[in-house]
Amino acid sequence: MDEQWRIDKWLAAAGVGSRKDVKKLLRKKEIQVNGATITDASVKLNAYIDTVTMNGEEIHYDPGPIYLMMNKRKGRVSATADDRHRTVLDDIDQKDKRKELFPVGRLDKDTTGLLFLTTDGEWAHRLTAPRLGIEKEYEALLDARPRPEELQALREGLQLNDGTETKPAKVSEGAREEAEFRLLITVTEGKYHQVKRMFGAIGRQVNALKRVRMSNVQLDERLEAGEYRPLTANEFEAIAEDIEI
Repeated sequence: MDEQWRIDKWLAAAGVGSRKDVKKLLRKKEIQVNGATITDASVKLNAYIDTVTMNGEEIHYDPGPIYLMMNKRKGRVSATADDRHRTVLDDIDQKDKRKELFPVGRLDKDTTGLLFLTTDGEWAHRLTAPRLGIEKEYEALLDARPRPEELQALREGLQLNDGTETKPAKVSEGAREEAEFRLLITVTEGKYHQVKRMFGAIGRQVNALKRVRMSNVQLDERLEAGEYRPLTANEFEAIAEDIEI
């Protein structure tokens, strides 16, 4: 993602005037970026975080909301700020940052994988609205293979150790890896530490948890831990269909 604009193109898009008009304003030293007077039309700015003024009056232009897919790394908190831990926003490059950018929903600090970030509050709200039951698929690495009756309990919905009832989950078995067992589980709720607590209710420990899908979009496995990219048009449309917009 690159939100770097030439100052003359940005001012023209904001309706200040034609590119020719803008260059005249620059020559007359009437344009400032973050308080510094700009005279060079090729100077670049960040459309989301830089402040542009003309003779002291701020110019507003919103290029529109942004939608990102991130492969969340272990140890990051899914929040915009935290007093004790680094957040997922610490992995966003300065040139891509925007004041309103936030993560959609939450992944536990030690959970990795697919996380959306956006500036679109309504889009995020619908993705996490309980009534829509958006699917979230996780790859869990367990300490042991669950018994058939334990898998069936997950599929039918079970009671967590605190008495909370969960809705039925989709479960498919994966491969054994030395002393651990890999399994895919899909849930439609977003209860606190839900997947780990569901496995805890059947006596299994989750050694690692990774979200691989949310809604109709799979994690791009080409993204390294902490990397991100904009959603493609096809991915955006797939989600829009699922969240009824």
